[in-house]
Amino acid sequence: MQALLIIDVQNDYFPGGRMELTGAVEALAAIRRVLTRFREQGRPVIFVRHVNTRPGAAFFLPGTEGEHIRSEIAPREGESVVVKHAPDSFYRTNLAELIHVRGIDSLLVCGMMTHMCVDTTVRAAMTYGLPVTLMSDGCATRDLEYGGKLLPAMDIQEAFLAAMNGIFATVLTSEQVLRDEKSSEL
Repeated sequence: MQALLIIDVQNDYFPGGRMELTGAVEALAAIRRVLTRFREQGRPVIFVRHVNTRPGAAFFLPGTEGEHIRSEIAPREGESVVVKHAPDSFYRTNLAELIHVRGIDSLLVCGMMTHMCVDTTVRAAMTYGLPVTLMSDGCATRDLEYGGKLLPAMDIQEAFLAAMNGIFATVLTSEQVLRDEKSSEL
């Protein structure tokens, strides 16, 4: 059984937050479409919420509005929420145990940031033998700087999706996910 794993879709990543991402609003819309389908079908949904306990951290600070999962996709009764403190959603959390206990054998992953927590979690899933489908339009990232050069968010997004596609995940759009799911029901 496949579970929908939603990583760090929290207020600080959206307009007005402490770490606004490029494409966060659009990614949220894609996530909502797929989440709606999972809920209609009674399929498992797992949320991951980052709480930043690192000294000097600027966002996802404990007790702030920024650390909360977006209200548009707020977890419902029976949906699990895993709290993490590192980029890897499996690291020092109960995620692997939760997946095992619930009989989950694959993940549909979406969330934020593509180049950090999504990438790290998708790669870690391989260690647990979990096939991953990564929803490309259900992820968002930001501009980065390296060597004095600004790297645009969309270049970061495409590079990380390309790097994960094939070995670590099958990268699909939300439309492809919903279409593939619909055709497998026939």
